[in-house]
Amino acid sequence: MKVHIYTYGCQMNENDTEIAKQLLLNGGFEVVDSEDEADIVILNTCAVRKKSEDKVYSHIGKLRKKGKKIGIMGCIADKEKENLFRRGVLFVIGTRAIAKIPEAVSNAKDGTKQIYLDDTLDEIDYHKVETRNSKHHAWITIIYGCDRFCTYCIVPYTRGREKSRPMESVLLEVGSLVEKGYKEFTFLGQNVDAYGKDLNDGTSLAKLLIEAAKIDGVKRLWFLTSYPTDFSLEIPQAMVENPKIARSIHLPVQHGSDRILRAMNRRYTRGEYIELINNIRNIVPDASISSDIIVGFPGETDEDFEATVELVKAIKFERLNLAIYSPREGTVAWKYFKDDVPYKTKVRRMSYLLNLQKMINRELNEAYRDKRVEVIVEAQAKNGLFYGRDIRNKIISFEGSHELIGKTVIVKVNKITAGPLYGTVEEVLG
Repeated sequence: MKVHIYTYGCQMNENDTEIAKQLLLNGGFEVVDSEDEADIVILNTCAVRKKSEDKVYSHIGKLRKKGKKIGIMGCIADKEKENLFRRGVLFVIGTRAIAKIPEAVSNAKDGTKQIYLDDTLDEIDYHKVETRNSKHHAWITIIYGCDRFCTYCIVPYTRGREKSRPMESVLLEVGSLVEKGYKEFTFLGQNVDAYGKDLNDGTSLAKLLIEAAKIDGVKRLWFLTSYPTDFSLEIPQAMVENPKIARSIHLPVQHGSDRILRAMNRRYTRGEYIELINNIRNIVPDASISSDIIVGFPGETDEDFEATVELVKAIKFERLNLAIYSPREGTVAWKYFKDDVPYKTKVRRMSYLLNLQKMINRELNEAYRDKRVEVIVEAQAKNGLFYGRDIRNKIISFEGSHELIGKTVIVKVNKITAGPLYGTVEEVLG
């Protein structure tokens, strides 16, 4: 039986898809790249925003017209559960029930409808997953779930409470991938800096980074995404002591107004966030700080928005992910807060922040002019140029060849924009 998996959403979903493909292959199924040639199509779904969920339902409709058998995994599986059967879905697999995918596909042969929501994560041999999307970089989920319960977020209800993998399991996975030629690794979690706290054995993200960096063959280590009050200053200290740990920290602030932060149930103040950023930069002066901001949260006034603007100006993020507030059914904000900021106001405010961030990006990028930087080549872009990232997560584009993908090169930057930098390869390090 031929199976195709289409992935929506975050890097954790990408990693879940990689694992699911390996499990299907182990179960004797054929994994194909096209849904048209598949007998069963599995949609790995995202429920963070209504728009993401609507895309999935539209996709289900198209697949039904094609006569395809359909399975759903990911966050919508946990959110909607049996309700998905009314849309023509044959099986539903929760975010922690990935190990049940071969069973689900097998039972779907005769049209049997089933739902799997049990936690089967401990049954997965992570170090034996070879179905990776890249040949040199690997996503590695180290902690599942989130305990923060921000009022706007559906994730704690779909991904469950925080559950860390043992450090030995993660290091075994890194080591096995290094043997296959992988150089870069990104440790993933909805709240990655909470890693190890539930294990009660002294495990932490900082310790994992330090231990992973000791493995011969590891070139660079990344991690996503941290929560401000869980972030440990042991991490930037580890960056200073080990050049393999990328000097890039994604630390979502979400808003610049203390009043809105309280309404969001973010467990810090504006002042505490700024103090944390200052402490990080005192340890790692060249640290690249990126963030997320939600525009138009219920009750957001012009004064609240201005507080966000001033925060962005003060911190000068290297990258800023902006999103218009989207009510998610089942969250506290959806239940108790009126979505009272006009859509046009939301769009205007987001556009203002986008333009502000472009100016900041251009200013920060000037520091790279005529600089020689070490880059790991990732892929070829649609414009024909190749690109990669430096240790600060700065994207640099250049003329190259497919033989360079996965290799480390020295690029001299000769063109600055508000987005990517452009340069010329001067040396191939291997």
